[in-house]
Amino acid sequence: MIKLLNDTGRYILMIKGMFSRPENFKMYWKEFMHQCSEIGIGSLPIVAIISFFIGAVSAVQTAYQLVSPLIPKESISQIVRDTVILEFAPTLVSIVLAGVIGSKIAGELGNMRVSEQIDALEIMGINTKAYLVLPKILAAVFVIPMLIIIATILGIWGGRLAGTLSGIISTETFDKGLRMNFIPYNVFFSLVKAYTFSYIISSIPAFFGYHVNGGALEIGRASTKAVVVSCILILIADYVLSALLL
Repeated sequence: MIKLLNDTGRYILMIKGMFSRPENFKMYWKEFMHQCSEIGIGSLPIVAIISFFIGAVSAVQTAYQLVSPLIPKESISQIVRDTVILEFAPTLVSIVLAGVIGSKIAGELGNMRVSEQIDALEIMGINTKAYLVLPKILAAVFVIPMLIIIATILGIWGGRLAGTLSGIISTETFDKGLRMNFIPYNVFFSLVKAYTFSYIISSIPAFFGYHVNGGALEIGRASTKAVVVSCILILIADYVLSALLL
């Protein structure tokens, strides 16, 4: 319990220390754009593959369970649409990104801490929390929701392609079901989850990486712990947001 309170306090102090007047805005902007490229382009292939097959599997399994002739075929595309928008795209993709991005952030900052690069920057008078941590969090909050929007589109398209190629549902019927009973609020809810999860994915690993003590072994432990804690917090936040907003 004491360790938890200590880590929480250090996390709050780290977040507080990020917000200071930039010494060189151009340098911060360059680091921000670099992180956007690393997080966005680097994660796009795995996000595309996972979201496409999630949508495809969702369509096939939904059709398998809807065996009653009284249920219209349009229900398949409605279920695929809502499950992808509400849960699969924001939550499952964020858990995958927690492993991909979180371990990278924790490992990068941990290596800089162990090799004393962070100490050298602080001796030069640079606010390392603002220069190293803040661009990563801002880039994640900026880029990850875009990845989740792409995942949503690819997930629905994957369900459409799997349904039509396997003969489960025709293209016209699937498209008709997509337009039926659509609730725009679901997209807003998905984006709220996306921004919340992106903050967790970036800030928690940054905390564990920034406060690494020891050598290479501790970097690996910090990366593993960062991913585990991020995934747990994503699931908790998923439940809390669902209970509050739905």
